[in-house]
Amino acid sequence: MNKPDHIGVVDLMMGIPVSETNQEWYDSFLPLLKDKESIEQFKMPAQYLFQDIPQLKQTDDYVTFLVEEMDKYRIDIAMVGYFEGSQAASAAKRNYPDRFIFDFPVDPNGGMSTVRAIRRAHAEFGIKAVSCFPCGCNPQVPINDKRLWLIYGVCCDLDLPILVNVGVPGPRVPMEPQRVELVDDVCYHFPELKFIMRHGGEPWQDLAVKLMLKWPNLYYSTSAFAPKHYPQAILDYANSRGANKIMYAGYYPMGLPLQRIFSDLEQVSLKSDGVWRSFLSDNARRVFNLPGIGSG
Repeated sequence: MNKPDHIGVVDLMMGIPVSETNQEWYDSFLPLLKDKESIEQFKMPAQYLFQDIPQLKQTDDYVTFLVEEMDKYRIDIAMVGYFEGSQAASAAKRNYPDRFIFDFPVDPNGGMSTVRAIRRAHAEFGIKAVSCFPCGCNPQVPINDKRLWLIYGVCCDLDLPILVNVGVPGPRVPMEPQRVELVDDVCYHFPELKFIMRHGGEPWQDLAVKLMLKWPNLYYSTSAFAPKHYPQAILDYANSRGANKIMYAGYYPMGLPLQRIFSDLEQVSLKSDGVWRSFLSDNARRVFNLPGIGSG
């Protein structure tokens, strides 16, 4: 069955633009990169993967710009990153409180200072999740490393899901910290933790499915994948025992235009209206404790 038009979407990976190029988003990666092309020519660290990175116009109000783009594609709610002191996130929360939820990106190398920052962001800003890019930390932090144990513990304590990049990273940095099998160790030691695999789990999608069958609180989001490249193993799982485990996420404006994403979605085949609703909306609403399950 092709994508229904009547379902309001929850997008679990968008970004509020900060400039026409958003180069500021990637400054933290620069010390990790070694190849000349990435350092001197790329506009974003994984540019070789994305041929049509969105080109943005200058505006004084990128938050309203993003809401207008969301409205074109019936995206009801978008998850965006919150950093302490972020004026854009504060404006989004103030001006469009029903349209945005916030994850809090962390580098576990900060130890207890990072744990305290998570607690502040939860208490003062109302974040809905924590996120981590293990291969993008400096130094890198494997998914099952003891430095992340502190983060997983506070997420359990606050009932915050965590979204973690899993699989070969897009930027040209070592992949070892994001091997999918490391997730098994985390789910064993933190069975109540809601763990969402971000960015595909490539090339270990079959293992990702096996682990989702094994662990009740392990999920998968489709972030950074054009829908025509969704792994077949993930689609098969969504159409069978994993209808409650797979969640939609885009990658706008970091790498994929919304027009490209939603055009590609028309070619994705899920077996029923109910599976589409779970994928586009209800799974995210349930996992992140949002109202409106079954609406739209």
